[in-house]
Amino acid sequence: MNAKMKIALVTGANKGIGFETAKQMAQLGCFVYLASRDRAKGLDAVNRLKGLGISNIELIEMDVTDIHSIKKAKQELESRIEALDVLINNAGIAGELPQNLSTGEVKNLRKVFETNFFGAVQTTQEFIPLLKKSNQPRIVNVSSELGSLTVHSSTQNPNYGIYAAYGCSKTALNAFTVMLANEFRNTNFKINSVTPGYTATDLNQHRECKQQRRVQRPLSEEQL
Repeated sequence: MNAKMKIALVTGANKGIGFETAKQMAQLGCFVYLASRDRAKGLDAVNRLKGLGISNIELIEMDVTDIHSIKKAKQELESRIEALDVLINNAGIAGELPQNLSTGEVKNLRKVFETNFFGAVQTTQEFIPLLKKSNQPRIVNVSSELGSLTVHSSTQNPNYGIYAAYGCSKTALNAFTVMLANEFRNTNFKINSVTPGYTATDLNQHRECKQQRRVQRPLSEEQL
């Protein structure tokens, strides 16, 4: 590993957005630890990336809903690296449908929160010490427009209520992001939530979005 390489950890990275994030981070020159709760699927993802000529990537087996698994992954990373530069909390689940909050089972809500919210919180807490050893620590929480209270308060789209439990978990994740960023406001940490926009993945059964979506323009030189 190049000593000057930034080191990133991406959770839930064996498929979907996490896989693509790990791929692009590696292509940008980071050394990426691809975290997967399923070792076989994680190894398959790593091998697929290596098949594309990406060698700066390794597997870390980790289940964000299991604190013992997170601690084990942290100990493993501590034996390999001196500091962690980027933590991307991507692991997430959609939960069982339907998700009507007035009638849905609370156990489904709990299950969604366990991965999407508590999983991100306890992963972040465990890796904070390694992040503090970086000169430019970054934490990115992968959220969704479905976590936006403003969007839900103004939209007429009934489909936004399909993933109500999922949306609530992302709202909580956004609140965690803001509170944590405020806690570290006088440090060299940068902490943000991001939404990749609607993307066809396993989470939504690879359904394509039928709504016309705004295309984001590339950043100008002044914005960079």
